[in-house]
Amino acid sequence: MSEPIPKPWITAIAPYVPGRATTDDGRRVHKLSSNENPLGTSAAAKAAFAAAEVTLDRYPDAAAAKLREALAAKYGLDPARIIYGTGSDEILHLVAGAYAGHGDEVLYVRYGFSVYPLAARRVGATPVEAPDEDYGTNVDTLLAHVNARTRVVFVANPNNPTGTFIPKAEIARLHAGLPKDCMLVIDQAYAEYLTEAEDDGGLALAESEPNVLVTRTFSKIHGLAAERIGWGYGSAKAIDAMHRIRAPFNVTTAGQEAAIAALSADDFVEASRAHNDRWRAWFAEQVEAIGLRAVPSKANFVLVLFEGALSAETAYHGLMDRGYIVRWLPNQGLPHALRITIGTEDEVKGVVAGLKELVAQAQTVSA
Repeated sequence: MSEPIPKPWITAIAPYVPGRATTDDGRRVHKLSSNENPLGTSAAAKAAFAAAEVTLDRYPDAAAAKLREALAAKYGLDPARIIYGTGSDEILHLVAGAYAGHGDEVLYVRYGFSVYPLAARRVGATPVEAPDEDYGTNVDTLLAHVNARTRVVFVANPNNPTGTFIPKAEIARLHAGLPKDCMLVIDQAYAEYLTEAEDDGGLALAESEPNVLVTRTFSKIHGLAAERIGWGYGSAKAIDAMHRIRAPFNVTTAGQEAAIAALSADDFVEASRAHNDRWRAWFAEQVEAIGLRAVPSKANFVLVLFEGALSAETAYHGLMDRGYIVRWLPNQGLPHALRITIGTEDEVKGVVAGLKELVAQAQTVSA
């Protein structure tokens, strides 16, 4: 052997592909590919970030104590049972690393978040896809794929990239059907876009059940994507296990301060939710009116299906030519779909105008 050889489960990983920020010819245009907040960041979080007393030669608080206390106060949680990371992505990797390995299985629904199979393969576990139900999560099919090797089940709720959602009763039914030694991870990256009545009960389950972990992020509704701050809540034993493999000093000093301030910016969160509710509904209605299909979404994006004369690939490049970058997902089994972030009013209207033109052109060609 002439050189080191990576483990086969590492070379089997399909690297994560982020949403693009530039066009094919290098232009920076309207970016609707990464589900970022079109309203930006709250004034409180910006001010806290700018005012943070950062000494560049000193590490941040490795325990993120003030951030954990703020999260605990906001949601009525035990701060000792909160873990934090570089976005919720790191937490997803930590739970897979703590509970799965070679010979184990990690289960998730088809069209689930692309990090799930990556997190499984990274630790040598086998990723297993359960069939979807019209692009959403079906509890019965998930449970049908559970066996003695299943160690982690990932459920995004709302789901990315489809935007679908399952209610509290279904989450409870899924948990009740799992073995006690199987960890249920409820990925709530888009939870703040839900109403209180739509709470899926994940945090309450994580409070009382040792095999439930909830993950959240500050990257979406709070508009702190650049700082990559996520957190999770679970049993004391689960959090201890993940801390053992967590990278130290993983959340910056300024990021911690901005996140703390973001938790008190209720007006900004409400405005972001209201904007999203209004323009998501309008966008979905317009998409359906021009003959495309919008998968019902509870997140800050809509998955648009192209099942007629206009292909998703053609629409993707056509929108890019018109100044809008959206997310085309052939690598996730969705070559016929585009995930489109709900942007500003002008951006949403611009995308609809572009889609109308592209649909009309495709219909003319096929006539």
